[in-house]
Amino acid sequence: MDRTWIPYCGVAPLPSEWLTRWNFDPLVIAALLLAGLWAWRRGADRTSASLGLACLALLFISPLCALSSALFGARVVHHVLLTAVAAPLLVRGLGLRSPGGVAYWAGAHALLFWIWHAPGPYAFALSSDAAYWLMQASLLGSALGFWAALRGTADSSAIGLLLIMMVQMGLLGALITFATQPMYAPHWLSTQPWGFTPLEDQQVGGLIMWAPASALYLGAALLRGWRMLTPARALPA
Repeated sequence: MDRTWIPYCGVAPLPSEWLTRWNFDPLVIAALLLAGLWAWRRGADRTSASLGLACLALLFISPLCALSSALFGARVVHHVLLTAVAAPLLVRGLGLRSPGGVAYWAGAHALLFWIWHAPGPYAFALSSDAAYWLMQASLLGSALGFWAALRGTADSSAIGLLLIMMVQMGLLGALITFATQPMYAPHWLSTQPWGFTPLEDQQVGGLIMWAPASALYLGAALLRGWRMLTPARALPA
């Protein structure tokens, strides 16, 4: 590979330096502060909003941002936290609502997640700051739409959609895990200092999608199921 990949989070760090690689982009910090002020003034669930914004700070300010330049597995962690942890916390904390049906948002988000983890679009996303933020904004925006629409959906329908999301995430993870060749060009030269071949790093990322990421949607489905059954359990025998 004759190209040096320098995505938004910077050149891939070495293990000896990555903990010092904080990102103090003033635009990102200002955006998080403004979002925090907005959440505070709305008077919504401030705890959830604070946790969601803290998750965004972890993703875009902490050394995890730089680590995702080196390892595909770290990038997967980044995207899972963005879409399945930060997004629902922000929806709850800010009281967000979304236009359109939940099935539309589920399909749009799943499609975007698959697209951005295909080799070509993934490489494009790490080729410039503009492409990087296009990826992040579309993933977060579609995730916010999905989780916001899910809030107003009947529990039985929500459970079904969450289980579908779990299955599609697991399927994508399995396809990546069992690929026989490294597919992600930005990481072909960045994984060796971390003790992984590009294929091993790719397999780690696939396994993260396959198990922990899928488990987040399963957990959300179980929570909705528990909520659906709670009134019946509360009735006298």
